[in-house]
Parts: sequence; C-alpha cells; structure tokens
Amino acid sequence: MNYKLTFAAFLLVGSALAQAASPEQCNLAVVSSQLPKSEQICDSKTVVDLAKQGHVYEQNQMGLASIMVIGPEADIATAVQWFQKSAQNGYAPAQVNLAVLYINGWGVPQNFGVAQRWLREAAAQHFAPAYYNLGELYLKGTGVHQDYAEARRWFQLGADAGDSYAQTNLGYLYDRGLGVPVNLSTAASWYRKASDAGNPMAQSNLADLYEKGEGVPRDPAQAFHLFQQAAEKGHTGAQIQLAYRLAYGSGTAKNPESALAWVTAAVASGDNRGQALLQTLRTQLQPDQQKRASDAAVGLRASSQIAAKSTLLQH
Repeated sequence: MNYKLTFAAFLLVGSALAQAASPEQCNLAVVSSQLPKSEQICDSKTVVDLAKQGHVYEQNQMGLASIMVIGPEADIATAVQWFQKSAQNGYAPAQVNLAVLYINGWGVPQNFGVAQRWLREAAAQHFAPAYYNLGELYLKGTGVHQDYAEARRWFQLGADAGDSYAQTNLGYLYDRGLGVPVNLSTAASWYRKASDAGNPMAQSNLADLYEKGEGVPRDPAQAFHLFQQAAEKGHTGAQIQLAYRLAYGSGTAKNPESALAWVTAAVASGDNRGQALLQTLRTQLQPDQQKRASDAAVGLRASSQIAAKSTLLQH
C-alpha cells in the first residue's frame, strides 16, 4: 500500500505569524488555536468592530470565521467580502485567501487569472504561503501550463522561507523526479523539516521512506510513529497505513481492534482505500470488539477533524 502524495489542496492562511503583531491585532479564539500564547485573543464583538473600522488583520479573521460558518451571518459570501476588503488594503494573508476562493470557485466565479494576480501580489511581499500556492498552480497545471521547473522554483522559495507545505512538495518533487533528478536523501531532508513542523503530509511521506529504507535507514518503528502523528491530524492515508501496521504488527505490537478503529475512521471520512482491510478485520474480530472499535472510531474521527481544520486555518 502506497499513499504518498503531494499535498492536494490550495491552502487558506490565518495570519502573517512571522510578522510582529501590532497592538490592535485581535485574534478570534475559534480560528487561532495554534497561535502563540503571547498573541492577543479577543471577543468576537471586538474583532468585528476593528474589522469594520478597516483593520486588515481582523478583516481576514472575519473572513476565516465566515468560511467556517461561525456566527449568525457567517457564510461564503460574507467571507469573500471580508477577504476582499483586507486584500485590497494590501494584507498578504487575505490576498492568498481570496486567491484560494477564486481557484476553487467558492463564493465567486472560478477565475485563475484573478487568483494568480492576488497570489503574485502576496508573493511580492515575500509571504511564504503565496509561494506555496503558486507552486501548486504550476505543479497541477491549474489555470497555467503545467511546469515542474516553475513549481520547483516557487516551492523552493516557500521552503527556504520555512513554509512546511512548500517543504513537503519540494521533497515530493525530489522523491518522484518531477522536474529534478530523483534524490531520495534530499526528499527525506525536506520531508523531515516539514515533519518537525508538524505537517501531516510530510510525516506520512517520511514514514513511507523509513518503511522502505529509501533515502534513510529502514526503521519500521519510526515509520509507525510518523504514520501515527499524521493519522492523529486527520491524514486518512496515514490512518490506513497505521491500521495495517496495527493489524499485522509492523513496527509495533499487533492490535487488530485498534486497527479496525483507525481504518473505520478513515473510511468514514471518505477514503475507500481502506475497505479491503476493514472487511478483513471485521471477519477476524468478535461483535463486542467490533463495537468497541466502532465507538473509538467516532472519537478518532472527531479529534482528527478538529486537528485538520486547525492546521488548515493556521497555515
């Protein structure tokens, strides 16, 4: 089983965390769970008031809250309005978020030209997530001619700036030889940087290298550990890989009940690649074991969905 993939999404961003926060910057707690403790968390009324006064940081916060459908007036149309206000005033995170809406056609007509314009405006401010999203356009050929060399250029800029998603995709290019010669040691190095930052795709891809001994010494126990980290963040491919290892005792002790819980959570999230293992485990376990695994899967899925949403919004 091999679920190694490039990160399959253009990403919304919360705030320019690398920039010094000004005193008036207030964060909505609901979209800021990963912010440093020193950052100011404000009540929703304060954030709304500051956004209406023209503060770009809070306008972006309101856009994110609207994307998440939090509050009585929160919806995608409202998100577009807030992101536009902030983007037009030069705030790079909002420019990236508005671009993502245009790429996907969320609340606006799909328009790759407009998306690319906003991404390039944010990139001109040296905002790393803009580099990542531009790289995604060229990697996938989304609204542009597919160009692995151009994708690599943008991912390299993002990776050098510390963006874990750009680091992951740069590793993927070296892993698969897309626009560059295959170099598994270099791939592992970039995956490790992103993995250490908590990126679930990087953790899963690095785990795959440890499992096979490619670019790194073979280490099934380390592979299991990394798959577990990614699985807990909602990476369904990692959840299935983790389930296989628990089912057959690779890198860890056998635990078919726990394996069933993880693969059930992945399948319930829409990843049907785990169906074969799911059926096999159900034939091996007693009804009471299946019931416990099913109950555990509900909790695993809920916690991993929260972690995945938090990761998405804070990128």
